[in-house]
Amino acid sequence: MITPNYRSLNLVRIIFAFSVLLFAGSLRSEPSSTPTPSGVIDEKLFNGMRWRQIVPFRGGRALAIEGVVGEPDTYYFGAVAGGVWKTTGGGANWIPLFDKQPISSIGAIAVAPSDHNVIYAGTGEAA
Repeated sequence: MITPNYRSLNLVRIIFAFSVLLFAGSLRSEPSSTPTPSGVIDEKLFNGMRWRQIVPFRGGRALAIEGVVGEPDTYYFGAVAGGVWKTTGGGANWIPLFDKQPISSIGAIAVAPSDHNVIYAGTGEAA
């Protein structure tokens, strides 16, 4: 039986909440002086939004995220088309760990409780 990693769940919840708040904050704008016709979106609503990359370049979408107990800034993630990545800075910088492997699609990841430098990676995507 696989037990949930609550640190990973909390990280996902924090990222989701931050994304919602960022999007909601960008929707605040001055009311338009001219009414917009039904079905037309006022582009001023998107003025506060800016594109930014929050995962490593070419990492792809992440299916597997795992934190390290006792090390709040250390995380691993497995990307669908980018292998295994590690951060020790809370996500500010990521290091690729799986570049020399013949398979890059990661669908599951776990950190050994006995040694945080041992990582188990399941390849492929979950159905």
